[in-house]
Amino acid sequence: MRISVLALEGVFDTGLAVTLDALRAANSLSARTMGGSPRFDVSIVGVRRKVSSGQGFTIPVQAITPDLKPDWVIVPALSTTTPDQLVPALGRSDVVQAMAQLVRWRAGGAFIAASCIGTFVLAEAGLLDHREATTTWSLAPLFRQRYPNVLLDESRMLVATEVGVTAGAAMGHLDLALWLIRKASPDLATVVSRYLLADIRSSQAPYIIPNHLAQADPLIQRFEQWSRQHLKSGFSLQEAANALATSPRSLQRRCQEVLGKSPLAYFQDLRVERAQSLLHGSGLDIDAIAAEVGYVDGATLRSLLRQRLGRGVRELRADLR
Repeated sequence: MRISVLALEGVFDTGLAVTLDALRAANSLSARTMGGSPRFDVSIVGVRRKVSSGQGFTIPVQAITPDLKPDWVIVPALSTTTPDQLVPALGRSDVVQAMAQLVRWRAGGAFIAASCIGTFVLAEAGLLDHREATTTWSLAPLFRQRYPNVLLDESRMLVATEVGVTAGAAMGHLDLALWLIRKASPDLATVVSRYLLADIRSSQAPYIIPNHLAQADPLIQRFEQWSRQHLKSGFSLQEAANALATSPRSLQRRCQEVLGKSPLAYFQDLRVERAQSLLHGSGLDIDAIAAEVGYVDGATLRSLLRQRLGRGVRELRADLR
């Protein structure tokens, strides 16, 4: 499998390094345990002669030539963590040039992959239009507003389509690399993941911080504050809208536009977050915790936690020790 890693100026050091290290480990372990097959032919390429990482290290990139025909192209994230940094970066001349090259590669049959903020580059190029995708959960509201034609689900860690694959935040680069290795050889991916003490995670949901997402919009921020005050008493869309001096329809629409979910679904996110906190630090049993977040018994809360986080109460308590 021929893989080109497209390094842009200010590339996220960890994202680039973990991608390259995982693929190098796959080649090494393949040679030692599987007779040298499969093997990944990896190149680091750039649209400029010199590329520096976000930490200022020089990246040894190769020039993109007409005879470079990768099977896969990976776009690691840029080291931009806020909208005011990211939006200008997407308009940089090297990023625009890279997007045009990605479109050409895709037209030539290459598959395109990206993690974290690298997914914004794919979306900006139009490669994700009318397709499912994921991105870094922390900038999902910006992604959703900027690319309304993309079917975004930031709760997922990996989303594969006919174009390629997108992965979630930061260490999602490792999940992406393991996914590519598994595509070539499930056995090799298992060996690599054990050597790296890593596994592909199916969801970003356990890592999402609802308060962070609410800060993307003033109305949602006020709704979050109202919701936290009413976790114990329960959810009422009409009461929430009245308290926020808006209509239920407007609140529904704004939640969908910013968060990609209904007000009730976001309210339940806050219940889950609060329940996790109480599981960790309160010493309360599950029925008492359920009462604190507005449920009449622990069974309902158990079901919600497993549905949202993919773990039961015992597992969550163990994770937090």
